[in-house]
Amino acid sequence: MQLFVALTWSVAEETSKGNTQLQRGGRVTQAGSVRPGGRTARTRAAVFDATLDELASRGWDQVSVESIAARARVHKTTVYRRWGGKTRLVAEALDAAAESRIQVPDSGDIDQELRALARAVLAILTSRDGAATVRALVAGAQGSPEVGRVVRRFWATRLAQVGPIAERAVARGQLAQGTDPDDLMRYLAAPLFHRLLVTAEPLTQATADQAAAAALAAARAGVFARSREAR
Repeated sequence: MQLFVALTWSVAEETSKGNTQLQRGGRVTQAGSVRPGGRTARTRAAVFDATLDELASRGWDQVSVESIAARARVHKTTVYRRWGGKTRLVAEALDAAAESRIQVPDSGDIDQELRALARAVLAILTSRDGAATVRALVAGAQGSPEVGRVVRRFWATRLAQVGPIAERAVARGQLAQGTDPDDLMRYLAAPLFHRLLVTAEPLTQATADQAAAAALAAARAGVFARSREAR
């Protein structure tokens, strides 16, 4: 599922709206960021759930703001007013789902952390809507630059989210200096997506653990080490 074009409000825009949103029941989650609460939060959740359900069941081409609004039981003008269109809406729905399902572990042990991360990816790919959503996005990206942007933004966001795992391991001396966090995470997830999209083999916890172990072994062997010139 990131990648998306102009998908987030800037910190300045969020900060300027902060007081008004807090008065409406929002809550501050980090500096300059307000997460809506109350009715706004319920509408947001309903629309995001409907978006992923539509994407999983109908595919990118058949999904529209109107179909999402109908499934979420909200007026289409509400969706247009807040998200502007399908691309931004799908992007934010994917981001929200991934943020809620993938927690960044910090146990002090890179082996445990990569295993936990691989199992989190496994949980998404074996969930009710996870596999169908991934297939819909991959299929759509083949013929649509718009979907391709959504996918690339999604992965860029996810890699930035989990990158600190590798960075902390380097600082602890568990991985070599210069280890590329993005490459480590790509090769951790790749075997799981390969099974889902290419070979249609079962996805199991053992599969996830093996992917994590293989990625860690490669990292410790220096496979993902960036050259000094590339840093």
